[in-house]
Amino acid sequence: MKPGFLSSTIASGVLLLASGALAVAQTPERVRGTVESLSGNVLTVKSREGKDVAIKLGPDMKVSEVAQAEMDQIKPGTFVGITASGPESRLRAIEVHLFPEAMRGVGEGHYGWDLEPGTTMTNGNIDGEVSSTNGRQLTVSYKGGTSKITVPPNVPVVMFSPGDKSMVVPGAKVFIPGRRDADGSVSADRIVVGKNGMTPPM
Repeated sequence: MKPGFLSSTIASGVLLLASGALAVAQTPERVRGTVESLSGNVLTVKSREGKDVAIKLGPDMKVSEVAQAEMDQIKPGTFVGITASGPESRLRAIEVHLFPEAMRGVGEGHYGWDLEPGTTMTNGNIDGEVSSTNGRQLTVSYKGGTSKITVPPNVPVVMFSPGDKSMVVPGAKVFIPGRRDADGSVSADRIVVGKNGMTPPM
Protein backbone atom coordinates (compact mmCIF):
# COMPACT_ATOMS: atom_id res chain seq x y z
CA MET A 1 0.00 0.00 0.00
CA LYS A 2 1.39 3.40 -0.95
CA PRO A 3 2.16 5.80 1.93
CA GLY A 4 0.17 8.57 0.23
CA PHE A 5 -2.91 6.36 -0.02
CA LEU A 6 -2.62 5.40 3.66
CA SER A 7 -2.30 9.02 4.74
CA SER A 8 -5.29 10.01 2.63
CA THR A 9 -7.37 7.16 4.08
CA ILE A 10 -6.49 8.12 7.66
CA ALA A 11 -7.25 11.78 6.98
CA SER A 12 -10.63 10.88 5.49
CA GLY A 13 -11.42 8.76 8.54
CA VAL A 14 -10.53 11.59 10.90
CA LEU A 15 -12.73 14.01 8.96
CA LEU A 16 -15.60 11.53 9.03
CA LEU A 17 -15.31 11.09 12.80
CA ALA A 18 -15.11 14.85 13.30
CA SER A 19 -18.19 15.37 11.17
CA GLY A 20 -20.04 12.74 13.20
CA ALA A 21 -19.05 14.38 16.47
CA LEU A 22 -20.18 17.77 15.14
CA ALA A 23 -23.53 16.31 14.11
CA VAL A 24 -24.04 14.90 17.60
CA ALA A 25 -23.02 18.23 19.14
CA GLN A 26 -25.64 20.06 17.11
CA THR A 27 -28.58 17.67 17.57
CA PRO A 28 -31.73 19.69 18.39
CA GLU A 29 -33.34 18.84 21.73
CA ARG A 30 -36.64 20.63 22.25
CA VAL A 31 -37.91 20.43 25.82
CA ARG A 32 -41.53 21.13 26.71
CA GLY A 33 -42.67 21.03 30.31
CA THR A 34 -42.79 22.72 33.72
CA VAL A 35 -39.91 24.34 35.59
CA GLU A 36 -38.92 22.47 38.74
CA SER A 37 -35.86 24.45 39.79
CA LEU A 38 -33.13 26.82 38.68
CA SER A 39 -29.76 26.47 40.41
CA GLY A 40 -26.99 28.63 39.02
CA ASN A 41 -26.94 27.93 35.30
CA VAL A 42 -28.73 24.57 35.52
CA LEU A 43 -32.47 24.51 34.89
CA THR A 44 -34.45 21.38 35.77
CA VAL A 45 -37.68 20.81 33.87
CA LYS A 46 -40.31 18.11 34.26
CA SER A 47 -40.90 17.31 30.60
CA ARG A 48 -44.29 16.57 29.08
CA GLU A 49 -43.13 12.94 28.96
CA GLY A 50 -42.73 13.00 32.76
CA LYS A 51 -38.92 13.00 32.82
CA ASP A 52 -36.63 15.28 34.81
CA VAL A 53 -34.41 17.09 32.30
CA ALA A 54 -31.38 19.09 33.43
CA ILE A 55 -30.50 21.90 31.01
CA LYS A 56 -27.29 23.91 31.05
CA LEU A 57 -28.05 27.56 30.27
CA GLY A 58 -25.59 29.59 28.25
CA PRO A 59 -24.10 32.83 29.61
CA ASP A 60 -26.10 34.89 27.08
CA MET A 61 -29.36 33.05 27.72
CA LYS A 62 -32.43 34.97 26.55
CA VAL A 63 -36.00 34.67 27.81
CA SER A 64 -39.11 35.28 25.71
CA GLU A 65 -42.69 35.37 26.95
CA VAL A 66 -45.69 34.15 24.97
CA ALA A 67 -49.20 35.40 25.63
CA GLN A 68 -52.52 34.82 23.94
CA ALA A 69 -53.09 36.85 20.78
CA GLU A 70 -56.09 37.37 18.52
CA MET A 71 -56.76 35.83 15.14
CA ASP A 72 -57.12 39.29 13.54
CA GLN A 73 -53.47 40.01 14.41
CA ILE A 74 -52.47 37.49 11.73
CA LYS A 75 -52.10 39.71 8.68
CA PRO A 76 -49.86 40.24 5.65
CA GLY A 77 -46.42 41.58 6.49
CA THR A 78 -46.26 39.80 9.86
CA PHE A 79 -43.37 37.45 10.58
CA VAL A 80 -44.86 34.26 12.00
CA GLY A 81 -44.10 30.72 13.03
CA ILE A 82 -46.71 28.10 12.19
CA THR A 83 -46.77 24.49 13.32
CA ALA A 84 -48.77 22.45 10.83
CA SER A 85 -49.73 18.90 9.98
CA GLY A 86 -50.68 17.16 6.76
CA PRO A 87 -49.01 16.73 3.39
CA GLU A 88 -47.11 19.65 1.89
CA SER A 89 -49.96 20.32 -0.53
CA ARG A 90 -52.53 20.60 2.28
CA LEU A 91 -50.77 21.99 5.35
CA ARG A 92 -53.13 22.75 8.23
CA ALA A 93 -52.03 24.90 11.18
CA ILE A 94 -51.97 23.51 14.71
CA GLU A 95 -50.75 26.76 16.24
CA VAL A 96 -49.54 30.18 15.13
CA HIS A 97 -47.04 32.38 16.93
CA LEU A 98 -46.45 36.01 16.00
CA PHE A 99 -43.00 37.55 16.29
CA PRO A 100 -42.32 41.20 17.11
CA GLU A 101 -40.37 43.03 14.41
CA ALA A 102 -37.18 42.78 16.49
CA MET A 103 -37.34 38.99 16.17
CA ARG A 104 -37.94 38.92 12.40
CA GLY A 105 -35.85 36.15 10.85
CA VAL A 106 -35.67 33.89 13.94
CA GLY A 107 -35.72 30.25 12.84
CA GLU A 108 -36.63 31.23 9.29
CA GLY A 109 -37.47 28.33 6.97
CA HIS A 110 -39.69 25.28 6.59
CA TYR A 111 -38.59 22.09 8.35
CA GLY A 112 -39.68 19.08 10.35
CA TRP A 113 -41.00 19.64 13.87
CA ASP A 114 -41.81 17.43 16.85
CA LEU A 115 -44.87 18.96 18.53
CA GLU A 116 -46.74 15.94 17.20
CA PRO A 117 -45.60 13.14 14.88
CA GLY A 118 -45.31 14.33 11.29
CA THR A 119 -45.60 18.05 12.01
CA THR A 120 -43.65 20.87 10.37
CA MET A 121 -42.61 24.37 11.41
CA THR A 122 -42.71 27.29 8.99
CA ASN A 123 -41.16 30.59 10.05
CA GLY A 124 -41.55 33.35 7.53
CA ASN A 125 -43.35 36.43 6.32
CA ILE A 126 -47.06 36.39 5.47
CA ASP A 127 -47.19 37.52 1.84
CA GLY A 128 -50.92 37.05 1.32
CA GLU A 129 -54.09 35.33 2.39
CA VAL A 130 -57.37 34.11 0.96
CA SER A 131 -60.52 32.93 2.69
CA SER A 132 -61.52 29.29 2.42
CA THR A 133 -64.29 27.08 3.74
CA ASN A 134 -61.86 25.76 6.40
CA GLY A 135 -60.47 29.10 7.54
CA ARG A 136 -57.81 31.35 6.07
CA GLN A 137 -55.12 30.15 3.70
CA LEU A 138 -51.87 32.02 4.28
CA THR A 139 -48.95 32.28 1.88
CA VAL A 140 -45.77 32.29 3.98
CA SER A 141 -42.44 33.07 2.34
CA TYR A 142 -38.98 32.30 3.67
CA LYS A 143 -35.47 31.93 2.29
CA GLY A 144 -35.67 29.17 -0.28
CA GLY A 145 -39.41 28.94 -0.83
CA THR A 146 -43.03 29.52 0.11
CA SER A 147 -45.73 27.44 1.79
CA LYS A 148 -49.51 27.71 1.73
CA ILE A 149 -51.02 26.91 5.12
CA THR A 150 -54.69 26.83 6.11
CA VAL A 151 -55.38 28.32 9.54
CA PRO A 152 -58.67 27.03 11.05
CA PRO A 153 -60.62 29.53 13.18
CA ASN A 154 -60.04 27.68 16.47
CA VAL A 155 -56.23 27.44 16.27
CA PRO A 156 -54.22 28.83 19.26
CA VAL A 157 -52.51 32.14 18.42
CA VAL A 158 -49.77 33.59 20.64
CA MET A 159 -47.47 36.60 20.55
CA PHE A 160 -43.81 36.68 21.55
CA SER A 161 -42.47 39.52 23.69
CA PRO A 162 -39.15 40.08 25.53
CA GLY A 163 -38.87 38.48 28.97
CA ASP A 164 -36.28 38.06 31.69
CA LYS A 165 -34.87 35.42 34.01
CA SER A 166 -37.25 36.36 36.84
CA MET A 167 -40.02 34.59 34.88
CA VAL A 168 -38.20 31.25 35.09
CA VAL A 169 -39.70 30.07 38.39
CA PRO A 170 -40.98 26.70 39.63
CA GLY A 171 -44.34 25.95 38.05
CA ALA A 172 -43.76 28.06 34.92
CA LYS A 173 -44.67 26.34 31.66
CA VAL A 174 -41.79 26.48 29.21
CA PHE A 175 -40.62 25.54 25.75
CA ILE A 176 -36.86 25.30 25.37
CA PRO A 177 -35.24 25.02 21.92
CA GLY A 178 -32.00 23.43 23.08
CA ARG A 179 -29.43 20.96 21.80
CA ARG A 180 -27.97 17.69 22.93
CA ASP A 181 -24.21 18.03 23.18
CA ALA A 182 -21.55 15.45 22.41
CA ASP A 183 -21.36 14.36 26.06
CA GLY A 184 -25.10 13.64 26.14
CA SER A 185 -26.04 16.70 28.19
CA VAL A 186 -28.65 19.25 27.11
CA SER A 187 -27.85 22.95 26.79
CA ALA A 188 -29.82 25.99 25.64
CA ASP A 189 -29.50 29.71 25.02
CA ARG A 190 -33.21 30.56 24.95
CA ILE A 191 -36.27 29.86 27.10
CA VAL A 192 -39.87 30.55 26.09
CA VAL A 193 -42.19 31.05 29.08
CA GLY A 194 -45.99 31.04 28.97
CA LYS A 195 -47.62 34.11 30.52
CA ASN A 196 -49.78 33.51 33.61
CA GLY A 197 -49.32 29.76 33.52
CA MET A 198 -50.05 29.39 29.80
CA THR A 199 -48.45 26.40 28.08
CA PRO A 200 -46.43 27.56 25.06
CA PRO A 201 -48.24 25.80 22.19
CA MET A 202 -45.18 25.29 20.03
